[in-house]
Amino acid sequence: MPAFEYSKHLGLISPDQFQAALNRFSLGRFLHAEPIPFGLFGQNIFLSSTQGQFVLRGRPHFTWQFPTEQFFAQQLHEKTSVPVPWPYLLDPSEDIFGWSYVIMPRMPGLQLADQEVMARLGKEDRRNIARALAENLALQQELTWPFAGRYKSESGDVRPFDLQQELTWPFPTQQGTTAQSQSISYSQKIVAQIRQSLANARAYNDHTTLADVEWVEELLASAGHALDDAFQPCFVMQDYKEQNVVVECLNATWRVSGVFDFMEAHFGDGEADLSRAVAMYLDESLALAAEFVEAYTGKKPPRPGFAERFPIYMLHDRLIIWDYFQRIDSLFWDENLTLRDWASPYTSCLNLLHL
Repeated sequence: MPAFEYSKHLGLISPDQFQAALNRFSLGRFLHAEPIPFGLFGQNIFLSSTQGQFVLRGRPHFTWQFPTEQFFAQQLHEKTSVPVPWPYLLDPSEDIFGWSYVIMPRMPGLQLADQEVMARLGKEDRRNIARALAENLALQQELTWPFAGRYKSESGDVRPFDLQQELTWPFPTQQGTTAQSQSISYSQKIVAQIRQSLANARAYNDHTTLADVEWVEELLASAGHALDDAFQPCFVMQDYKEQNVVVECLNATWRVSGVFDFMEAHFGDGEADLSRAVAMYLDESLALAAEFVEAYTGKKPPRPGFAERFPIYMLHDRLIIWDYFQRIDSLFWDENLTLRDWASPYTSCLNLLHL
């Protein structure tokens, strides 16, 4: 059989290459593969063999991506009841495809990134799924660590956040940074990355104004002492959203049946992981955002100062998105919107959620 292009990112792949990858882990005889039309970068392929259903994930963005994902998948598998793809079989060699790859079990359930699946779900289903995601988020955060930090693949352990690395993580900044290497707390990381993303965006184009900078600094000042480090560091996925899970309904109850994509994971304040999902629910429905936050706080009551911290964590998340799309000059954005125009409905959403 000829080679086939399953995604632009992965290029042409032949059945013989799939078989060679399966042989590395004694996973049976190759049957078929199919593209996965979801996700931003096209790293994944559904893979079937005589031993089961798998996902092949290839061509990492960074050398540390797959080792980091493997570390957090193992931690979640061993220390929580969160359903994750395990074993996460990593082949660091590049002799088969020209890049390293992972083979992991395909998780059962509905892919919420599939718009055809979403179209079949009713309003009550959507509400119950939002609650299931929130409850699963609280469950993920049972994975704790003695200190806040990031997994380092080169040393094979978790290290405290380093200012110089965090200001350029995961992409180098357009203008670079002169920051010195030094350990910083989680709250210091958040503030430093907010200011760096702001500087990056201002260097790309004029959509981020001086008034936006002043607004950001006002938000930071308003958080005051609430933006502290008085928490038990726990697993923070940073990209926790419906598109990175599968769900299933058993006995009329929705549950998350699989979580994946841990590239951005680290240990920090669990409250920060509300932001991405809340923002995406707000884009769809205020009621869904409220359902998600209410279910999460019911399982994990927020610490004092939550109302002051939440806008900062949401701003941090929105600036990750803003920085990225300004950098790639995406037509996704209305050029008439400034950062504050776009981000303020998210940062002020607690007032609308009445929580």
